[in-house]
Amino acid sequence: MPNKFELRPRRIFSDAVKREAVKAIESGKISVLSLAKHYGVCFQSVYGWINKYSRHLQSGQTMVVQMDSESTKNQELQKQIKELEAALGRKQMEVDFLNKLLETGKQELGIDLKKKFSTPPSSGSETTEPNTPTT
Repeated sequence: MPNKFELRPRRIFSDAVKREAVKAIESGKISVLSLAKHYGVCFQSVYGWINKYSRHLQSGQTMVVQMDSESTKNQELQKQIKELEAALGRKQMEVDFLNKLLETGKQELGIDLKKKFSTPPSSGSETTEPNTPTT
């Protein structure tokens, strides 16, 4: 069993090996941690290789990674938003049509068809006697 205070010999990896390792990480074939275990280096060293040799992954940049289910859910939500906007547009057109119909009716009949609470009730809405059972 090796002594835990024993130093490992210093190893130097060529630029080609580092570039291949970074390329494998970029393509998603291997994770940083797996690569570090494979080469027997700490993961900070691997991140140093990425910062130096990667075209896409640079220090200080944030990469947003979405799972397939997240992107699918996002597309479904975008579709639902479009459907709701279309329904809202149809309802707005219906409201505009009904308002125009009320205006036209007012002009042709001379009666305000909109119910206003400040005007007296029409003759058809007077209170009636409650129904009393006949014996």
